[in-house]
Amino acid sequence: MLHLSSPVSAPITLPELLAACQRQERVAQRRLYGQFHGFAMSICLRYARDRDQALEAANDGFLKVFRDLYRFDAARHPEDVLGSFRGWLKRIMIHTAIDHYRANERHQHQQELDDVTLNQADGGATPLDTLSYDELLGLVQRLPPAYRAVFNLAVIDGFGHEEIAEQLRISVGTSKSNLFKARAHLRTMLAHTTTISSARYVVG
Repeated sequence: MLHLSSPVSAPITLPELLAACQRQERVAQRRLYGQFHGFAMSICLRYARDRDQALEAANDGFLKVFRDLYRFDAARHPEDVLGSFRGWLKRIMIHTAIDHYRANERHQHQQELDDVTLNQADGGATPLDTLSYDELLGLVQRLPPAYRAVFNLAVIDGFGHEEIAEQLRISVGTSKSNLFKARAHLRTMLAHTTTISSARYVVG
């Protein structure tokens, strides 16, 4: 069973830590935040335009985690409490990041999309499969917000277009179009990238 430790307190299991957080013990909440902050930020960074926006979304997400923690029953997942909790936390962070996306970016989308010139030809020659995961995320953060959100939800987080449309309050057709344009825009950016690793992460 997973144990978490702190220099100022005794080791504690994850179920024990979650139970303490449900009792709103501040020390336990700080401990849980410290344990999963990096994981939460890795999710929010993919949807945010910068680190400050990602941090704001992650912190809001943790407020929801602490508020709704009673909904997560560690006893139902005895074989993999950590994996189950990470999945539960990830969903909260994605939804929170999308809320911030809608609040902070929607009014900029049309102008930004109108200003983007895409090379949509797909000759299959661009070596997208040579990008490492970190390099891909670096390029994704440079996408216009509307493309970035759809690409993250579809390619990285595995949502279908109907789910994406509901999340972003757009049509299914717009979701599909923005995913196509996101991939085309990534290929355009990749054409100007000179430092490419030999990893095998395929954009599509």
